[in-house]
Amino acid sequence: MQSEKTQVRVVIVEDHPLFREGLRLALESADDMLVVGEAETLADLAGAVETGQPQVVVMDLSLPDGSGIEATRRLAEQNPGLSVLVLTMADDDGTLLGALHAGARGYLVKGAGREEVLHAVRTVAAGGAVFGPDVAARIAALVTTGAQRDAERLFPSLTSREVEVLDLVARGHDNRRIARELFVAEKTVRNHITHIFEKLDVATRAEAVARARDAGLGSATPGAAEQGPSDT
Repeated sequence: MQSEKTQVRVVIVEDHPLFREGLRLALESADDMLVVGEAETLADLAGAVETGQPQVVVMDLSLPDGSGIEATRRLAEQNPGLSVLVLTMADDDGTLLGALHAGARGYLVKGAGREEVLHAVRTVAAGGAVFGPDVAARIAALVTTGAQRDAERLFPSLTSREVEVLDLVARGHDNRRIARELFVAEKTVRNHITHIFEKLDVATRAEAVARARDAGLGSATPGAAEQGPSDT
């Protein structure tokens, strides 16, 4: 058995007794975990944190006396060294973004396996961030959507479809792949790119990529070819 000093100290916030007990047993089955407190309600949380001095709080978001998101925000503000790992039934985008904005370092949906939960606790305790596979994919999609909205504001002359095409160009995709991604003909893609070049007043694909990435589109991965107007 490892010494207590090397164990990750955890407080569980969960109002369902059976789930809370199962989670505690799962955590304490690992030698490097120590559950130092449990809270059924937000009212119990402050005392559990003060008494247990945890490194990680595993937080349910649906509690009988308030929102786990607001509790996460308070913990992040009052205990900067404390990491919150959300473990919840809620898997909608609004709840996910709310938890991340509140300062959660990880987000798992209930049903995650024991090893996934243990890995997540260890990761956030070490200062990292961790999300379930489905959650990570949705975060990427939400970030991309946000970047596209920002780009539409920065390039008001472009249509939404043209911003979509510009984003794919900035990712290094050629016209054939863009056509497959958008389920359109290559000729349609070429027309969009011609209009984009005209509206952005650029002469090459590389210039368009640079403008797009400045606006938050595309990726940092190189690969966009430097092509002139004849390659549109």
